[in-house]
Amino acid sequence: MNNSIGEKLYNHRKNAGFSQEELAEKIGVSRQAVSKWERDESSPDTNNLIALAKLYNISLDDLVLGETSSKQEEAPTNDKVDISPAGIQVESHTGDKVNINWKGIHVDTKDTNVHIDKDGVNVTENGHIVFPKKQIDSRAYRFFKRFPYPIITVIAYLLFGSLEILGGWGLGWLVFLTIPLYYTLIDAIARKNAGEFCYPVLVVMLYMYFGMVKEWWHPGWIMFLTIPVYYFLADFIGKLCKKNK
Repeated sequence: MNNSIGEKLYNHRKNAGFSQEELAEKIGVSRQAVSKWERDESSPDTNNLIALAKLYNISLDDLVLGETSSKQEEAPTNDKVDISPAGIQVESHTGDKVNINWKGIHVDTKDTNVHIDKDGVNVTENGHIVFPKKQIDSRAYRFFKRFPYPIITVIAYLLFGSLEILGGWGLGWLVFLTIPLYYTLIDAIARKNAGEFCYPVLVVMLYMYFGMVKEWWHPGWIMFLTIPVYYFLADFIGKLCKKNK
């Protein structure tokens, strides 16, 4: 398969681990110029081609003709996926981990841990237990709590990976972060308390998605500033509703 020069330049940059801004700064051009190169709207001049080849430590032939690009594209990324009879293990470059085996499903991020096993669903946030709470005696509540949502996420992840859709194996593992969102959303609705919802996990999921897909690591981090705002508003609205009862 013959890729365009723009695609080759994009692949070299991604394999080197540079953002467009970082690459532009290293070779002394604007980010817009790098973006235009990769979209085949323009081509780098000879001096920039030489600078790129030196930066990537490859020859001009490899840079332009892509003679070794296929090998580079097959190089493993920092995101690790291990599928074996023992289960599925996913570890992102940020340290987030997902472990799925016959004993249960375990999701561990920097601030949140979700464990689904024979003991039920347990969610801790910054070392504090946020789930399970006191059960609610409601038919609808029991139905959604018993719905095998974790199994749905496993099936979805396998489909994303095998069919290479929605990011495949490398990005599809984010679906497991929806597990705490699902269960805490049920509690938030049942108890009419938005503070029950695991909002930080939603922020982590969105941040990683836009970072890996759009390279919005910056200023995407601003999303984390909405976490205290969310819980402040949830607490304020909760107290307001109690006063009006």
